[in-house]
Amino acid sequence: MKIDTLVRDNIKKMSSYSSARDDYKNGYDENLIYLDANESPFENGINRYPNNKHNDLKTVVSKIKNIEKDQVVFGNGTDEILDLIVRVFCNPNEDKIITLPPTYGMYDVIAKTNSVENIEIPLKNNFSIDKNKILSLSSVKTKVLFLCSPNNPTGNSFDINDLNDLIKDFKGIVVVDEAYIDFSSQKSLISLIDKHDNLIITQTMSKAYGMAGIRLGMGFSNKNIISYINKIKTPYNVNTLTENKVLKELSKTDELKNNISLILNQRKVLISSLEKLDFVQKTYKSDANFLLVKVDNADLRYNQLLKKGIVVRNRSNQYLCQNCLRITIGTGEENKIFIKTLNEL
Repeated sequence: MKIDTLVRDNIKKMSSYSSARDDYKNGYDENLIYLDANESPFENGINRYPNNKHNDLKTVVSKIKNIEKDQVVFGNGTDEILDLIVRVFCNPNEDKIITLPPTYGMYDVIAKTNSVENIEIPLKNNFSIDKNKILSLSSVKTKVLFLCSPNNPTGNSFDINDLNDLIKDFKGIVVVDEAYIDFSSQKSLISLIDKHDNLIITQTMSKAYGMAGIRLGMGFSNKNIISYINKIKTPYNVNTLTENKVLKELSKTDELKNNISLILNQRKVLISSLEKLDFVQKTYKSDANFLLVKVDNADLRYNQLLKKGIVVRNRSNQYLCQNCLRITIGTGEENKIFIKTLNEL
């Protein structure tokens, strides 16, 4: 697939913004005197602009993901990367995206913000993909297909054969949002970015890595697509404090594995406990760090829990999610309190 034909003409023609530190090609050296970027000269650890190339972070992340450094782009949260993807490929008031509700709500917000039509093709009743309908409703104007797997709010991973077929047969960009992939029994599709020119994988530091507060999203694709995203992203979108914190936390591999294991074990405990409650009608299979649970009356149960000091998410306004609560897997102690409270309702 010729990706350049999918990119907006104005994006292909434009030049990216060049910062002062971009003009100086030799990297940061603390022994030099920098009078090029109108920064404060008074050293406090954050008086200088961040390294706009994020070379140290790219080196670490690319090694973890077993890809090349120039196949990585970072964003101020994954939402920034998703927005950049739409802006690279979709002409306002002309092109379209496809989403599969119920799914992550920011895809639709991003489409509306960029004056791009969102074609919603609902999941089947078992939360699986309607692959044939997606392909039949796609055209030269449907530039981007968003697939959230594991899906939010349903928690399930999509069938790997369906994903592979869509990546192969869809004539636009396929974005697989893997925010919850670390909790899934299904492997990441990141190894496919060298085989499929139209594939973009997004992941986040907010879930398994436990760094939601610092906002770091990651995009992985072929070098061509990454170069277009870099072309239009704002400079210094990932700050120095974020980069330093992530580098520190990524070295704690044993702690990360242990935390994921604890979440997976607690997920089993929570499922077992929920299934014993009379007002719980169904607990859906989950590959994420949350459960979608169908109850007798979601509004009632939500408010009862809130009065007891426990906040869950009522997803009843989502397609196929009537009377469903989304429950994040907490610590063992939090889950004990949660289950005890449910038993008292």
